Amino acid sequence: MWRWYLIFSLGLMLGACGGDSRPQAKKVRAADPERGKRIYLAQCTSCHNSDPSRDGPVGPAIKGSSQALLEARVLRGNYPPGYTPKRKTSLMPPQKALESVIPDLAAYLR
Repeated sequence: MWRWYLIFSLGLMLGACGGDSRPQAKKVRAADPERGKRIYLAQCTSCHNSDPSRDGPVGPAIKGSSQALLEARVLRGNYPPGYTPKRKTSLMPPQKALESVIPDLAAYLR
């Protein structure tokens, strides 16, 4: 009888040690245009107009900007291949802190 108790106890302990060794899937959330609007108003309007369809004091109108353009310009400070810039300036520094909200910005600017 004590053997069965020992086997049962060992089985419970070994079972408790086993975890799910599969990598955790990265949670993907849907792009949120309202969040994009809040980010735009807080981060972008000092150079771009508060109305993204109008030119700002330093930056051009950016309504309709694609996610690829935002990723290139905001994160890396360049343009996607084949894109013709609206202005010949390079004043905008990369904004790496905005990486996680690029989909939200793109959804707002559509």
